[in-house]
Amino acid sequence: MNAAALPLPTRKDEGYRYADLAALETVWPAAVQVVRVPAGESAALSLIADGNGPEAREIAVTLEDGATFDLRLLNAGAAYGRIGVTVTLGKGADFTLGAAQLGGGAQTLEVVTEVTHAHPDAQSRQIVRSVLGGHATGTYLGRVAVARGAIGTDAEQSVRAMLLDRTATANARPELEIFADDVKCAHGCAVGELDAQGLFYLQSRGLPPADAKKLMLQAFIAEAFVGAADEDALTQAALKALEGLL
Repeated sequence: MNAAALPLPTRKDEGYRYADLAALETVWPAAVQVVRVPAGESAALSLIADGNGPEAREIAVTLEDGATFDLRLLNAGAAYGRIGVTVTLGKGADFTLGAAQLGGGAQTLEVVTEVTHAHPDAQSRQIVRSVLGGHATGTYLGRVAVARGAIGTDAEQSVRAMLLDRTATANARPELEIFADDVKCAHGCAVGELDAQGLFYLQSRGLPPADAKKLMLQAFIAEAFVGAADEDALTQAALKALEGLL
């Protein structure tokens, strides 16, 4: 089917359940970036989505046997930002995703992933951190599928969201679909607020309240970018977006 003829998704489409469909329509169909990493090779990609208008991007990744790919995402667009990632792993391939979403006002931000372990002995790690204020909505939908025969799979999803206001919303659904034995798969998900005791401690050491909050949020976001080739650039862009929320 021609991309221009692709129908606009509806809320019945699981991957678009929480999307801002009116905003999505203005950028539909989403541009697709194709990444293929040859057998035994390594590659990395960092993406900063912080434009002034609605954005929707899709990244389709294929890792051949023994390939390694490191993907880092900062989703902090002004209105609506969606990043979809599909990954297929060959035998012994290694995939890392570190993503941060920072939103305030009435922003709607989404990271949607589907990682398929098609062959044995592949690894995947996903770390997603969201900071949401105002009436913003942040969503992570992540599916890990382990195919029959993909023994030795090692897959992990770590999803955490921090709400700066009670009016903000975080949606998270890490999902595992396993059709193989002898695999190691785990996921964790948590939504909460800044630790009051931690804030009190930092303030007792002389930090002003605003600086204490910023320092704690900076450490929280940094978990998604540790070890990235563009760690400094990602961190600076995240701090700039964070300042707009505080």
